[in-house]
Amino acid sequence: MSQQLTASAEMVNQKVKFIGTSGSNPEITLDYTPPIGDGEGYTSLELFLVSLASCAGTSIASLLRQMRKDVSGLKINVNGNRREQHPTGFEKIHMVIILKSKDALESDVKKAISLSEESICPVWNMIKHNVEISNEYEIVRV
Repeated sequence: MSQQLTASAEMVNQKVKFIGTSGSNPEITLDYTPPIGDGEGYTSLELFLVSLASCAGTSIASLLRQMRKDVSGLKINVNGNRREQHPTGFEKIHMVIILKSKDALESDVKKAISLSEESICPVWNMIKHNVEISNEYEIVRV
């Protein structure tokens, strides 16, 4: 049986400012840059990049921990290049993965990233055939 997720976004001003909710989580504010919006919240594409980073991060950290590797910190910086023409979605996304670990090897990190892309992170998996996605990583010893 498939799991159903729900969310909503309600416009709250005379431009395009929305309040987004899902379940009992805190509200988030979404808006667009002026003059269409007032720039008072995340844009939809910014939230998409956050979703990709957190999804990849969750799966990478979980996989490394399953390999019994220390994960004392993980940060993923994501940059997206938008298309010039409509729809102006992303044509390229680059992720910089910064792992803090005392014992993870390069081979462990490469394996976790590969598995995340191929079968674990649904956000990455959904877009990888429509958007060029690249990544690099750094292991910081702690």
